[in-house]
Amino acid sequence: MKVLLISPPTTSAVKSVVGATGPPLGLAYLASMIREEHEVRIVDSLAENFNHNDVEKIIKRYDPDVIGITSTTSMIPDAYAVAKMAKRNNENVKVIMGGPHVTFVPERTFKECPYIDFIVKGEGEITFKELINALEKNRDPSNILGLSVNLGNKVRNNPPRPLIKDIDTIPMPSYDLLPMEKYQADGVRFGTVITSRGCPFNCAFCSSSLQFGKRWRGHSDSKVIEELRYLYEKYGIREIEFLDDTFTLNMKRAVRIAKRIREEGLDISWSSSSRVDTFTDELARAMKKGGCHTIYFGIESGSQKTLDFIGKGITPEQSISAVKKAKKHEIRALGAFVIGCPEETKEDIEKTIKFSKKVGVDFAQFTIATPYPGTRLWKYAL
Repeated sequence: MKVLLISPPTTSAVKSVVGATGPPLGLAYLASMIREEHEVRIVDSLAENFNHNDVEKIIKRYDPDVIGITSTTSMIPDAYAVAKMAKRNNENVKVIMGGPHVTFVPERTFKECPYIDFIVKGEGEITFKELINALEKNRDPSNILGLSVNLGNKVRNNPPRPLIKDIDTIPMPSYDLLPMEKYQADGVRFGTVITSRGCPFNCAFCSSSLQFGKRWRGHSDSKVIEELRYLYEKYGIREIEFLDDTFTLNMKRAVRIAKRIREEGLDISWSSSSRVDTFTDELARAMKKGGCHTIYFGIESGSQKTLDFIGKGITPEQSISAVKKAKKHEIRALGAFVIGCPEETKEDIEKTIKFSKKVGVDFAQFTIATPYPGTRLWKYAL
């Protein structure tokens, strides 16, 4: 079958600020699951600066049997537009959507956009592969785990699919189907790598633990090095961003990977995220020697009351300590802060702004607390 995977044209706040966007790795993983048996193409509209007309031309030219669309909440109107144009071009094409938004609101999604046939929920690799194979063989896909099906007058929500225990069994993302030369920041080409999935925490503004599970699952050290070497040798990439929710959750593993990067002679620099309570002096030292230049801390607030509401499980004092360790080993610290949580007062917000200056980070990123589907904030808002 011919399968077209699309990241829709949309407005990106990140791209507008930093002038760059990262690869849609979710689509690249899906492509790797089916490319041995099916013809696959990926369209990264953001990286290619495609508008909706460009995407429609690609759909007409490629004429796929199946179109898969990924979407976050902010880009859902654009994803709907792509689904509509897909059916306008060929009413028989099967339209599949996945991502953190549709995972948690399938009924609402089908109601808002009846052009979608299937929703792949949560960790999608196996569900997607089973669905594509079923469609090719004209088998009934309605009992596939992790799938929601648009039946017209009703929605069938199948039971969730068990999480993949050994994520080393998932093939490497199909980087060769992406416009790798387009991923640049300040003229420097970069790659993104996910070395683990799952988060045991449950912050009020985040749906990650519901989408990828509370049990942390990491790639083996060797698998991580293999992927880094592939990007290094095939694409000449020397800058890596690790996209794990918390790269340092397993601190011993993070130390080992940092050491392996150096031992393997991979001349790369990189950044990653960490909780402030999973960052030690030993880890900071190893990461610096392994090429880490920036660490992203989820500090969130200078108010303990707000931190408790979020369910972060940290204190402002721990944030100060973590930033000091980073600075000691000459790793730049980026602090992420959230303002506008329910029950937060003007004084709480001012406290956070003052704390962002006091804590010692090199960069402070502020976001407004937003009740995205699947988060505890979403339930609170309802």
